[in-house]
Amino acid sequence: MSDKTKSKSGAIVKGAKGGTGNLTTIALIMMNVTVIAGLANDVQQSFYGLSSVTFFLIGGLLFFLPTGLVAAELASGWSQRGGIFRWVGEGIGVFPAVACLLILWFQTTFTFGSGIPSMSATIGFFTTKYDWAVDFAKNSHSWKVTLPIMIGWLAYYWFCCFLATKGVKTFSKIAQYGVILGTFLPLGVMTILAVVWLCQGHTPAIDMAPSALVPKWEGMSTLALAAGVFFSFAGIDMNAAHIKDLKKPNKQFPLAIFVSMILALLIFIVGTLIIAMVIPNKQINLLYTLFATYRALGATIGFPDLYLVFCWLGMLNSFAALITNLAGPSYMLGQAGRSGFLPKFLQNNNKHGMPSRLMYTQMALMTIIAFIVFLLPNVEGFVALITQAITILYLTYYVLMFVAFLRLRYQQPNRPRGFKVPGGMAGAWIVAGIGILASVFGIVLAFYPPAQLAAEVGSGATYDLIIIGLLAFVFIACVLIYRASRKHDWADPTNQFAPFTWQIEGLKKPSKALSNIPTALLSEGQNPMGLPIKKHYDKDEMMKDLPTGKDPKQGEVAAALLKKQGITEPSEPAKVALVGDPTVGVKTVSYEPEPVHTNESGDMIPQPTAADVSAAPVPTDAAADARRAEAEAKIASQDAHEYHNEAVALTDEAKDDVMLSQDAHRVQVDEAEAHEAQAAVKSIDSINADQAVDPTKPADDPSQPKH
Repeated sequence: MSDKTKSKSGAIVKGAKGGTGNLTTIALIMMNVTVIAGLANDVQQSFYGLSSVTFFLIGGLLFFLPTGLVAAELASGWSQRGGIFRWVGEGIGVFPAVACLLILWFQTTFTFGSGIPSMSATIGFFTTKYDWAVDFAKNSHSWKVTLPIMIGWLAYYWFCCFLATKGVKTFSKIAQYGVILGTFLPLGVMTILAVVWLCQGHTPAIDMAPSALVPKWEGMSTLALAAGVFFSFAGIDMNAAHIKDLKKPNKQFPLAIFVSMILALLIFIVGTLIIAMVIPNKQINLLYTLFATYRALGATIGFPDLYLVFCWLGMLNSFAALITNLAGPSYMLGQAGRSGFLPKFLQNNNKHGMPSRLMYTQMALMTIIAFIVFLLPNVEGFVALITQAITILYLTYYVLMFVAFLRLRYQQPNRPRGFKVPGGMAGAWIVAGIGILASVFGIVLAFYPPAQLAAEVGSGATYDLIIIGLLAFVFIACVLIYRASRKHDWADPTNQFAPFTWQIEGLKKPSKALSNIPTALLSEGQNPMGLPIKKHYDKDEMMKDLPTGKDPKQGEVAAALLKKQGITEPSEPAKVALVGDPTVGVKTVSYEPEPVHTNESGDMIPQPTAADVSAAPVPTDAAADARRAEAEAKIASQDAHEYHNEAVALTDEAKDDVMLSQDAHRVQVDEAEAHEAQAAVKSIDSINADQAVDPTKPADDPSQPKH
């Protein structure tokens, strides 16, 4: 970024406090499951029959578990905004971090853009005409028929993008209910009906003997399709974009990861086995096999149209997955982009805090990709090819994450982490090493055309050429965007994106730092990334606990230490008027400090002697302690401001209550006067009636009292 940013005054980063609390742990778990798992993903692995269980377990142990463990440690130690950008940038550098975000963004764009024409082929399954739906999905049709259908799906995608711009609270609720109704409910019903199906005497279409758990070797092409298992487990870290929307991110995020891993593995194994048992291998088709499974299981209870119910429920899961995927990568890229890595036009945040222009730009690219795929003669083959290319991109992304994790273990060994991969450095090397080897293995295998899809993807040379072209496009885009960010002043001084710790510590790139100061404390009060560092720390600065003052023997020592560093604490809280002019009827709230009372026995707390004070431990690193005290003072000031706002809100509420009470009283008075007026009218009417009966009788004077 250019030197122009040095003259700007930026917003202050708030790093020491927790997140906003807009996102619950349960909601994050459901969002993770939505990104990772889905019953539609089980169809591709059902080719392997019972051996798919082995592939899933291998993929879980060699990729899913290492990814989850590493992401949990990184999130607990570096919980500022940015997710993968933050972690890779801390461990490797800025360009790899930017590349990771762009890889994730393009991966989502290619995945969903290429899937739109495939969804067009399944439109018939939303009707009761199953045979017609299968025929429509298997055969090609005139563009006059398929184009309007695809445009309808595109409109649906644009609507999901619009909802995703409405903020975390909106799409987290959609994801939560979407995955429950669209995945867990159908999976539960499928499991029950599969048991009924077996009890009725049906024979599984696969070999259920224990020996079938061992995969059959059919050459490198079979393993290439198995590499898709690794990609099935990818995405566990994507929702790190919303880490600051958790109340306690360093605790909630690791917990959400581990629960999500268990649920995703359950969805993969159970769903794949049921599909493989019901549908013969030669009849498996990526487009409609899941609907065929629903229909066959529904027939066991005399309801073959069950597929229609689950087709619509599956739309809820698709709805949730699409919104979550449209929000996550763009949200993360938008956060980092405002630090100077994206053009100004793409940096906007709407009133919900979402980068709407960036999200709509991604949706526009998806639309272009959808039309390109639409023009190709073989939709299924191209989707399979895109899947393999995206696998390579995504696994490269994870190689960078594992490398960053290992480098941070060496470069920032003392940095506090809420969770650490067990086993010390040996455990870190084993976990990350397995993850790197598994990722590289998947990358190599993805260059071999799958045997089951050889007819669809064409020759091996064409297959590899298209994949290399896609990879080159993404890599060149990463380089061009990064180089442009270095030449232009794109940093937004109002962003809340914290600098990297190595920048705060005065280093030019990630290097060895022995400091044990938490990243949240380092970033507290700093200018945002892209602007000059406001407060530098030494890379080897160590922090010791500052006495709290609760122990009377240490209170004076702490005060003397702070005074020595030029930090003076007031003898009593400042008497600041938190609430304006009180309204009559509003209960007065005192904000004066409570006096210190004696204990129950009536004895005063003894004052420390000179010997006690001299014996009290004095911190050795006064500078670090003073910085921590200053940061804690800022936090206390922020809390006081929040309490002030709460007090004002409560006072306004009390004023409203008083006004309502006064209004209610006036209504009662008006009602009483109305009753009196009605009584007077009735009295006059009665007198007039008496006179009408006896005209000689004098009228009573209402003003005279009656006896």
